[in-house]
Amino acid sequence: MTGVQGSRTDVAGIRRPAGTLDVQIALLPYGGTLDARLAAHLLRRAGFSGTPDAVRGLTGTLAGDAVESLVRFPSTAALPAPEDVFDPSTIYEEYGPRGLRALSDDARRQLQMEIRRNEVRSIASLQLWWLNRMLATTAPLQERMTLFLHGHFTTAAIEKGVSPLMAYNQNQLLRQYALGNLREATRALAKDPAMLLYLDNATNVAEHPNENWARELMELFTLGVDRYSEDDVRESARAWTGWRVLRLTGTAYFEPRLHDDGSKTFLGRSGNFDGDDIVDIIFAQPQCASFFAAKLLSLFVYDSPEPELVDGVAALLKKNDYELAPTISTILRSNVFYSERAYRALVKSPVELVVGTYKALGLPQVDPSALPALRSMGQVLFSPPNVAGWPGGENWLTSQMMIARQNFLAGLVNAQVMGASSWLDEVPMDPAQATHALIGALLQDDASPASYAQLKAYLAGDDTSALAMLNVENFQERIHGAAYLTMAMPAFQLE
Repeated sequence: MTGVQGSRTDVAGIRRPAGTLDVQIALLPYGGTLDARLAAHLLRRAGFSGTPDAVRGLTGTLAGDAVESLVRFPSTAALPAPEDVFDPSTIYEEYGPRGLRALSDDARRQLQMEIRRNEVRSIASLQLWWLNRMLATTAPLQERMTLFLHGHFTTAAIEKGVSPLMAYNQNQLLRQYALGNLREATRALAKDPAMLLYLDNATNVAEHPNENWARELMELFTLGVDRYSEDDVRESARAWTGWRVLRLTGTAYFEPRLHDDGSKTFLGRSGNFDGDDIVDIIFAQPQCASFFAAKLLSLFVYDSPEPELVDGVAALLKKNDYELAPTISTILRSNVFYSERAYRALVKSPVELVVGTYKALGLPQVDPSALPALRSMGQVLFSPPNVAGWPGGENWLTSQMMIARQNFLAGLVNAQVMGASSWLDEVPMDPAQATHALIGALLQDDASPASYAQLKAYLAGDDTSALAMLNVENFQERIHGAAYLTMAMPAFQLE
């Protein structure tokens, strides 16, 4: 993670890797076959890591063929639906609007407390459901992009009346567009009930325009800071007037009588614009393609990408009319993606760490202990810290968060669920062989000679301090402890 401070980032502490970019060949297809390191690299970036078997399955394949299998994924219809999606409208319907007003203050307060308890329980259930979907899916790139869009087009559940059902429906909407069209995704999310409530566009009416959604649409979602004027915010807000959410059903609808149908001037163009027109005008701006290009490169390649690389991906986006699948496919096939500069150049987010650890260990199911672990690591699904989402990058590596990350790993290897690992108990009983097996499977040999020596000493029983710390009695327990020590090495925190 060394290198000079990049110039294209709105997050402090993120660095571009050292070295230089050959812009002429950066986005051209990588012509080689994948070895184990590059196969694991692709599985980490385009999903959430892979078991040793999954890595071996891609080893020796052409990069283009491997990427094609991830971009053109099979149907995920057989994956289980969530079991607990609470819809408060079922309670509201029981009383009706007048019935709620007829309740006493105490009765109304008790009812709201009951609704809140149901919402909190339901969101926890949805969090665990999504983690397990990420783990089990046959379309890891789809879930990876759903997670990215969730952190980009942010909405927090339970806040501002966003119910668990609305949060789930928005999650499904993000998944629908995960490898689809960014412009159409933006248009659909603008009219999504959860987004309408979270950014106050459900209260945006002609007589009293609300500018919150109009501002964040440009600043955080499509163009970036200082790419518009205050007049543009006001005119966009006027164009978005009239959208409402019916609280009893949680559905969105357009009310023409509340819409400002007068002429507007937005980003240099004039007309009787509505919200769809605003999205079209934004996506016609060159800066919009550059904005999303930088985001995709920071997701898949490295942080603070060079302006020339951003320009190349921006041109791809425009060429593909903002279709994500062909753009991402080009990135994942490219020379720069498989370069040493890009290799382990990104910090795993807590969700990526959790799901990737379960997957790398070959564990079949994420257990509920992951939820408090994620909270302590700073990433709670369906509850971003604010409309800007999670800051990411080196911000995940504060001293407090590093302790939380190590606590998660230590707790997992000591948990009963470890007995379900698909391969860990097959590690050779010989200390030297076990050392190479663990570092090979979990780190693709990305460890120093000193780390090899320390792990071998622990497995041989020579490192008594580590034995005492992990409270092990036999070699099989020591294997689990060694898995923790391997995952505690720096490379495991990176992808």
